[in-house]
Amino acid sequence: MMPIDPETRELLKEVARYPFHGDGKRLENLAGKIVDWNPLIALAHQHRVVPLLYAELLGSGASVPPEILELLRADHDRNAFRSLANATELVSILKRFDEQSIPAMPFKGVVLAASVYKSLTIRPAGDLDLLIFERDLKRATAILLENGYELKTEAHEDGSPSIENYYEYHFERASDGMVLELRWRLELTQPRFRHNLGMDWVWPRRQTVNLAGVDVPNLDPERSLLMLCMHGSKHVWSRLIWICDVAQLLEQHTELDWNAVMKEAKRVGLFRSLALGLLLARRVCGAPVPRGVLRRFESNSDASDLAAYFEEAVFDKPGKMPASRMPYSFRLLDLRDRVRMSLAMNFIRPNARDREILRLPKALHLLYYLIRPFRVLLDRSAR
Repeated sequence: MMPIDPETRELLKEVARYPFHGDGKRLENLAGKIVDWNPLIALAHQHRVVPLLYAELLGSGASVPPEILELLRADHDRNAFRSLANATELVSILKRFDEQSIPAMPFKGVVLAASVYKSLTIRPAGDLDLLIFERDLKRATAILLENGYELKTEAHEDGSPSIENYYEYHFERASDGMVLELRWRLELTQPRFRHNLGMDWVWPRRQTVNLAGVDVPNLDPERSLLMLCMHGSKHVWSRLIWICDVAQLLEQHTELDWNAVMKEAKRVGLFRSLALGLLLARRVCGAPVPRGVLRRFESNSDASDLAAYFEEAVFDKPGKMPASRMPYSFRLLDLRDRVRMSLAMNFIRPNARDREILRLPKALHLLYYLIRPFRVLLDRSAR
């Protein structure tokens, strides 16, 4: 990866801050210091902030070479076209699902752009993401196949997933390049220890957002915030746009019930992910976080250390996990899930005592995993 010059870094940081507490004059001054715009545009593409960059440069009156401004405008227009296409397709699919009594919750993508950015063109369109009840998977898949999509995820003949602990079907349509992800469970890390966050979690508290003139289901702000922090943490905050998403939601929903948010985050095991996302949104974008809430999150050493790391890593080494004696995914878990994970790992792993009690040929060593739970109940040395 090529080194990032200070001017490029500072300009993109100001782009992230500008909608909240940025300075138009500073943005203009930073733009005037850019000698080579190509690395900046490449980095903006990598972090999915090209539409944001174009809108803010245009709005600030910064001096930008005409050919660069035209390049950014063309990117903006392509994204606007794709966003409108995505919105139209999403409305169509939701209508088909509704006709078959299949509840579906869209998230991220164009619904996020419409609900927290208040514009379909300011955020990259991305793919279509839909959350459904698992019981509706077969019927939903059939509808998508009828609409020209091809299922790219391996599945059994009955339509069920062929991969254990997999909660997503990936669909593509060759005719127009449309990509749709169908989920029946939101995930973070460590599938055996996370909570089952699916439609039961989001559907009862659903709201609506107007998309292409049609009201469609939308996550409530509290669960949307937790989902964004969960998603960013899962992908090690490797894109600036994911931090901007959290900041933009906080800017649009200053009425959040923070006690309820933190209580729910603790209940579903997302407190550290929430703390990490909010600390990053505050440090990188200057997002509004109540002082008491901020102090609460800053007091969490894991979240605070990780936020400091990702604040720099998002540009210098995006996607790289922090070096630590404790795995990153483990640091995201709350104390309860850490204990459960540690106990389970130690509990099921056979040891020398198991092999001493009952000697089995090597070909049958897998049986120790079946025998061990019973022996633990009788012999404290296994614990």
